[in-house]
Amino acid sequence: MNARQLFQQIKRKKSFLCVGLDTDLEKIPPHLLEKDDPVFEFNRYVVEATAEFAVAFKPNLAFYESLGPDGWRSLRKTVKFIRRNYPGIFLIADAKRGDIGNTSEKYARTFFDYKAAGLDFDAVTLSPYMGQDSVVPFLAFPGKWLVVLALTSNPGANDFQNARLETGEYVFEKVIKTCASWTTTDRLMFVVGATRANSLVKIRQWVPDHFLLVPGVGAQGGSLAEVAEYGMNRECGLLVNSSRAIIYADHSPDFAAFVRVKAIEIQQEMEKLLTKKGIL
Repeated sequence: MNARQLFQQIKRKKSFLCVGLDTDLEKIPPHLLEKDDPVFEFNRYVVEATAEFAVAFKPNLAFYESLGPDGWRSLRKTVKFIRRNYPGIFLIADAKRGDIGNTSEKYARTFFDYKAAGLDFDAVTLSPYMGQDSVVPFLAFPGKWLVVLALTSNPGANDFQNARLETGEYVFEKVIKTCASWTTTDRLMFVVGATRANSLVKIRQWVPDHFLLVPGVGAQGGSLAEVAEYGMNRECGLLVNSSRAIIYADHSPDFAAFVRVKAIEIQQEMEKLLTKKGIL
């Protein structure tokens, strides 16, 4: 899926919602724990409830890797289920990988080559702080996307990302400008936290046409309206992720109905913002 195709999905669904599948066994509805694969069962219900309103899903790998082989099986089943039933969905592996040489090539194969690990993601999140040779190996897989960490919302982001270089640039500014030179807008997007909405003005000056993946709306306190105001470009250019606020909307046996309602609420707000921008 290239940038134009992703934008068409946004227009069709009147939404730029990405649902984060941060599936925690300690937080899912208790009745699902009786299932053979409670993680997959939870994901299945969430996907079925939200796929009509979401353009992307983003499993956070930590929640699967921490469960060992069972977690990997649940992840593979989730990816296969989405691919089989919702072929237009954009799938992001939130893995935050970052290493060099053959290691990066193996990471890329893990998430992009179905024959290798049974996974078939469209994109993977990457930490670029080891430089070009930690990122470029992921480009060996045609049509796959790199989602590079640029400016995050966590308190520790100030330790490095907002530091000033001798050139006067911020570190996160150097990251964005440098990474943007490595490939095209059809292969690269940047992660910018929703609580950093004011910085989106500057970021849009540096990368006006790139997609931005924006986590932090909802439970983390980010404002969707501010993200749209400062970060949206003429073709939207945003995927806004919401995880806990949607997937843990309820813990009863009828939780999927509440998940659906929450996704509809966000989609309706996004539709208004897209209309205001003149995209719809």
